[in-house]
Amino acid sequence: MNSRVRAWLETLGDQFWLRPAVIVLACLGLGQFAVWLETAHVAGYDASSPEANWGYSGGAEGARALLSAVASSTIGVAGTTFSITIAALSLASGQMGPRLLRNFTRDGRNQVVLGIFLGTFAYALIVLRTVRTVQETPFVPHLAVTGAIALAMLSVATLVWFVHHIATSINVETVVDAVHQDLCKAVEERTLDAAGISAPTHDPVGSPFGVPGSGYLQALDAERLADWAHGRRVVLRLAVRPGDYVPAGLPLARVSTPVEGVEDAVARALTFGRRPAALQDLEFSVRQLTEIAVRALSPGINDPFTAGSVVDHLGDALCRLASRHLPTGVLEREGRIVLVHPATDYDGLCDAMFHMIRQNAAGSAHVLGRMLDVLGRVAQVERSPRRVRELRRHADLAVAAARRDVDDPSDLADLEASHRSFGVTTE
Repeated sequence: MNSRVRAWLETLGDQFWLRPAVIVLACLGLGQFAVWLETAHVAGYDASSPEANWGYSGGAEGARALLSAVASSTIGVAGTTFSITIAALSLASGQMGPRLLRNFTRDGRNQVVLGIFLGTFAYALIVLRTVRTVQETPFVPHLAVTGAIALAMLSVATLVWFVHHIATSINVETVVDAVHQDLCKAVEERTLDAAGISAPTHDPVGSPFGVPGSGYLQALDAERLADWAHGRRVVLRLAVRPGDYVPAGLPLARVSTPVEGVEDAVARALTFGRRPAALQDLEFSVRQLTEIAVRALSPGINDPFTAGSVVDHLGDALCRLASRHLPTGVLEREGRIVLVHPATDYDGLCDAMFHMIRQNAAGSAHVLGRMLDVLGRVAQVERSPRRVRELRRHADLAVAAARRDVDDPSDLADLEASHRSFGVTTE
C-alpha cells in the first residue's frame, strides 16, 4: 500500500467522530428498513393473533411515548459519556502528558459507545416520525418500535460497560501497557531478520535541494523512491527520517547526478502532517513512554514507581529487539545502492529510552537502581558486543548520576553493587 494512503488511514484513525458517524448512519438505515418491512407486510405485528406477537403490541400513543423516552434518555446519556470522556482526557493530559491523548481518542471502544447512544437516538427519531394516530390514518411500526426497545436495552448494558472501561483505561499501568504493546508491535514490524546493507560513507556530489511542504515527516515511500532512482541510474541521499520536523525550505536531499524531475519525485514520496505519526517512526512509542516516566518524576506528581514500571517495559522492548536487526536506511536495486536515508540505530534508540529518564531521576535511587537492573537483564539477552557496549555506557551514566545526586550512602552502595554485577569497569 502506498505510504501516503497509509498515512491518510492513520490520520483517519485519530478522528473521534468517524465510528460514531458510521454507527448513526447504520441505525438510520436500520430504522428505515424496519419500517419498510412493516409497510410491505413482510414482517411485523399480526392483528389476527395478538398472543403470537413477541414484540411491541401497543397503540400509537404508547409507541410515541416509548420512542420519545428512548430518544430523550439516550441523548442525555450520550452527553454524560462525552463529559466522562473529556474528564478522562483531562486527567490523562495532566498526569501522563498531552501526547497520550492520541491513545484515548483512537480507542475504538470509546467511539463505539458514543456511536451506540447517538445511533439509538437517531433510530428512535426516524421511527417516531412514522407513527400515526387514528386522526392521521393510523400506523404503528411494531417491529421498529420493538427494535427501539432492544437498542435501549443495549444502551443500558453499554453504559455499565463504559463506566468499567473508562475507570480501567485511565489507570497509569493500563496506559503504560497499551503503549508498550504499540512499541512491541513496531519492533516486530519495523525490524529485520537479517542485517541490512551498510550505509556508504561518501555523499552524492550534487547540490542539496528542498521540496514544497513543511511539518512532521509522517511517512516515506522509500521503495517507490528507490525504483525511481534506479530507473534514472542515480543515487539519492535524504537528510530526514519519519518523525523529524521539517521547516519550510530545508534542503532535504542530494542526488549523485543532476536529473530532471528529482524534486517532484522526492515530494511525492514524502508525506507531511501537523503532528508526528507512529506509522514509520520506531521512536514514537518510546517518546510516549518516556514522557509518562518524566512526568511521574516531576515534583508535582513524584511517582517513582510509575517511572520504574516504564523502565521495565522499555527493557522488555530491548529484549525483543535482541534477535532482530534495525534497518540501515540503505536500499539497492540489482546490487547497486540507489537510496540512502537516515534510520533509527540502536544507540539512538537507547538514548531516546534512557537519557531523559536518567536526567530526571538523578536523585531517585529507586529508578536508577531499576534502570541498572533492566540494563543488566537486557545485556544477558543481547549477543551483539556493540550493543552490549552501548548498554554498559548507559549503566555508567546511571551510576555517575547516582554518585552525584543520591545522598543516602546505603542506596549508593546498592547501586554500586548492581553496577559491579553488570560487569562494568569504570574509572
